[in-house]
Amino acid sequence: MTARLTRLCVLVAVLLTGSAAFAQSRPVRVVFETQLGNIELEIDTARAPVTAANFLRYVDAGFYDGGQFHRTVRLSNQPDKKVKIEVIQAGTNPARKKDDFPPIPLERTNKTGLSHTDGCLSMARDTPDTATSDFFICIGDQPALDFGGARNPDGQGFAAFGRVVKGMDVVRKIQAVPADAQRLTPPIKILSARRL
Repeated sequence: MTARLTRLCVLVAVLLTGSAAFAQSRPVRVVFETQLGNIELEIDTARAPVTAANFLRYVDAGFYDGGQFHRTVRLSNQPDKKVKIEVIQAGTNPARKKDDFPPIPLERTNKTGLSHTDGCLSMARDTPDTATSDFFICIGDQPALDFGGARNPDGQGFAAFGRVVKGMDVVRKIQAVPADAQRLTPPIKILSARRL
């Protein structure tokens, strides 16, 4: 199977899995209960349908229950980066990481019209089309993460797909937790993640 056909099959599977999200007339709300408090998210199923459907299938399958916020990126812990950002990053339950769904196509911000503003929810990735389950939340506006931004050498940006609607105080508490470089020590546990 070619890489292109594989990506097409993944896209079809994501769209079928997330069909309930598309049927809704309003954005989907999700709440993450963490050790430091709750973070309520609004998922943009209209403008970022593939990324939203992918995220929601992890939520619905319980992958984030027992997950963790494991990374903090602050202005002070990026000594080798010319373009600095501020985000916190989370992932699924480490025991379930091996069961991640296949990577999804990158929904670029120049196509979705979304931007990495304060509270933006976006997918972590390596190269384009490699995002699976890890996501991050922006602290402050981060235009360097949009398509054409200078944070990633490929200039493709990251897939924004939602925003924090309640709990930015919790996001900032997580960002301030002690860290070894960018690794939170200890990570902040995600107790549960569910649709509202």
